[in-house]
Amino acid sequence: MAKQDTFPVLETERLVLRALRLSDAPDVQRLVGAREVAATTLTIPHPYTTSMAEEWIGSHDERRERGEALHWAITRKQDGALLGVIGLELTDKHRRGELGYWVGVPYWRQGYCTEAARAVVRYAFETLELARLVAVHFAGNEASGRVMRKLGMTQEGVLRKHVLKWGQRIDLVCYGLLREEWQG
Repeated sequence: MAKQDTFPVLETERLVLRALRLSDAPDVQRLVGAREVAATTLTIPHPYTTSMAEEWIGSHDERRERGEALHWAITRKQDGALLGVIGLELTDKHRRGELGYWVGVPYWRQGYCTEAARAVVRYAFETLELARLVAVHFAGNEASGRVMRKLGMTQEGVLRKHVLKWGQRIDLVCYGLLREEWQG
């Protein structure tokens, strides 16, 4: 997997996926700070402050330079609005990536997440030459599962009561996609 010296900007019909900037922190806080979004993700606390967003965004360049992760701001082409974030956690040794994403509540059910995810999957297999992508979602977050299936991912199992979120044990539903299965 090649180390990324410059941040890869990806474009789709309606979206531009670009590096997050510190100036995005208020929008990130507003969107991911919604309880409905935080409730569907393992690592996002609630409440979520602007300083948390700034610290998280500030970690991205170093993680990209070390080849550990890439995180894109999902922005709408027509007006530049920040809709959410999509990322890849990378495991170079195994040529594997874990796909993760969130989209702000005002932008749910409009196909933005699937459109962004297709661009990232293409980048992962064509440019990074990954052998495999994985993704997980909380049981009960069927919208995320639909995105994974639209990408061609196969449900590979359920890790029962695998994580703890807000005092509750939650099942993780696991999906995978091999490069040779991908229909780019």
